[in-house]
Amino acid sequence: MTVQHRPARPAILGQNQYGKAENRVVKITRDGGTHHIRDLNVSVALSGDLEEVHLSGSNANCLPTDTTKNTVFAFAKEHGIASAEQFGIHLARHFVTSQEPITRARIRIEEYAWERIATAATAAPGADEVRHSFARKGQETRLTQITYDGETWEVVSGLKDLVVLNSTNSEFWGYIKDRYTTLQEAYDRILATEVSSRWRFDWTGDAQPMPDWEHSYEQVRTHLLQAFAETYSLSLQQTLYQMGSRVIEHRPEVEEIRFSMPNKHHFLVDLEPFGLENDTADGAVYHAADRPYGLIEATVLRDGAEARIPLDLTII
Repeated sequence: MTVQHRPARPAILGQNQYGKAENRVVKITRDGGTHHIRDLNVSVALSGDLEEVHLSGSNANCLPTDTTKNTVFAFAKEHGIASAEQFGIHLARHFVTSQEPITRARIRIEEYAWERIATAATAAPGADEVRHSFARKGQETRLTQITYDGETWEVVSGLKDLVVLNSTNSEFWGYIKDRYTTLQEAYDRILATEVSSRWRFDWTGDAQPMPDWEHSYEQVRTHLLQAFAETYSLSLQQTLYQMGSRVIEHRPEVEEIRFSMPNKHHFLVDLEPFGLENDTADGAVYHAADRPYGLIEATVLRDGAEARIPLDLTII
């Protein structure tokens, strides 16, 4: 038997980008004795006329990644950090407009929240309350991704690790049952999840009024939490949709919002072997299982909007 080999086709370079990832930037602003803190993790990715650096090793069009790192820190001082979004916009605009080979910049930022430690005024006469001490705030992380190609902006912001729980007002019943179904229907259960969400703004060009990034984030977060708390839930899917639709209805600057929400299951513990009745009017004891878990994911769009947020939120 004769084996015919298909002629080999040459290799070609596909999509490529480079930059400095995870630059940890902490900016302290001093307002007299009162200090303010912004804590960012900034990743820069640049694309453009970079073929030769791959094919021949010529670095003529290559801005060193060390330079991108230095730019991040210098801009934190020169421009300050009014918001993660605004800081990312400054960086993206700079890289695209100052370096001719660079035609596209993507800036990803995680922001870690701190809250001021409240203290009583010291006993010393005339001493002021301490205004320079902070504690890391919860587990929630704020996110943003800025993409700029010299003409069009795309801003996708969001959050992750926001853990929420309703101890009642949640049911789950009426589902498909087959020979492998053992789950009992629930008419009063704990509903808990860890919200990971991204939302895309309608701001795409400098001719448009820029959103108030700080106010927008706080309002979106508030609507997410209020919708979670106020929805009498028959499924986590229903709760997710209520959270997304509330943001779309109340925040006109948001075109699209996507969620990835694990169902953090809580199971009643069998206490009968110990002579105890568990689920009683005065409360109950649950086992919080971490895995496996149901994973609910969906996008909620403004009518007529295009879905552009990736389905896998781990890549944005």
